[in-house]
Amino acid sequence: MSSETAAAENKPDPQGMRKNGKQWHPLRKAFRPGSGLTSYEQRSKQRVATAAMKAKEKEMKEEKEAERQQRVQAIKEKRAAKEEKERYAKLAEKMHKKRLERLKRKEKRNKLLNS
Repeated sequence: MSSETAAAENKPDPQGMRKNGKQWHPLRKAFRPGSGLTSYEQRSKQRVATAAMKAKEKEMKEEKEAERQQRVQAIKEKRAAKEEKERYAKLAEKMHKKRLERLKRKEKRNKLLNS
């Protein structure tokens, strides 16, 4: 018997037929403009939480961008080394091996002095 009363309490009261005939629409509640207002403490807590979340997002984006820049830099260095190697290979076809070695050393010294 107690289970029957509990089941009866859970059921909403029947509202009857709607006047406009649109029974498939959900029932609407009364408009209460003050019901959504929050206290100052809640708003300030929400602001603090939002600020913390945004700071974390910014940090994560910066980390991701740094990793991307590292990859880009590695690719650029690889390409530069490859071009240098190709240039020396082209020169090696024309000149003697020892002269090429001297040229490499000389260019290396100039790079160190200029940078």
